[in-house]
Amino acid sequence: MKLILLSPVLCLLVIAAVQAQAQAPAKVKPAAPAKLPPQPPDVAAPKMGPDGRPNAGFLAAHERFVSIAKEGKAQLVFLGDSITAGWAGSGKEVWAKSFSAYTPANFGIGGDRTQHVLWRIQNGELETIKPKAVVLMIGTNNSGQDSAEGIAKGVTAVVETIRTRQPQAKILLLAVFPRGSRPDGQLNAQNDKLKQVNSLIAKLGDGKYIHYLDIGGKFPVTDGKLDKNAMPDFLHLSAVGYQIWADAIGPKLAELMK
Repeated sequence: MKLILLSPVLCLLVIAAVQAQAQAPAKVKPAAPAKLPPQPPDVAAPKMGPDGRPNAGFLAAHERFVSIAKEGKAQLVFLGDSITAGWAGSGKEVWAKSFSAYTPANFGIGGDRTQHVLWRIQNGELETIKPKAVVLMIGTNNSGQDSAEGIAKGVTAVVETIRTRQPQAKILLLAVFPRGSRPDGQLNAQNDKLKQVNSLIAKLGDGKYIHYLDIGGKFPVTDGKLDKNAMPDFLHLSAVGYQIWADAIGPKLAELMK
């Protein structure tokens, strides 16, 4: 049998290759993102991203609102989710026409739930500022996972925190707006839950500092379906929808802003 002799240099290369292969770390399959525990609707919490960390967009918007609050100029504050945030979009012209005389501030963040608004107002959005009135509508984003009682507890916690931090402010607490199924707009099970929420939070109104107002009936419904002209996706508002909102709260707001 004929032996094949390797040169010393080639031997060293072979040994080095074997050692490198032995030392190379094994490829590890990335772990799936851990499922975040549910956030109770009445316990303050920042909005979390899929990585388990506070959502960057949420924090950026919050810091912007804190800066506005520190200026101490706004006399009217709107608190809520994307429906409220939409005053700066589809509702921009209606906002300017209806509320500019009140020196308003829009503290709405898309996707917010009761626990997120609660966290925001416990962490600077109601500091320094001394508004005459706060318009609050929150809860529709909780309707997919929380009970009506839980959502109402969340709204109650927000209202109580506003009262504690801004005792001079009148609160215009709005019933959560109706929502419809996509793509047909038919009022759905979530809407039924929100009706229960509204019946519970209506009890918070005291006629002195907390004024409950249900304007959901102002949004047109035909054959059990929401009007697409006012709510294009049967949840968020068009300019027409924002005009309905402004007209519906206008008289009460004028009273609270005196």
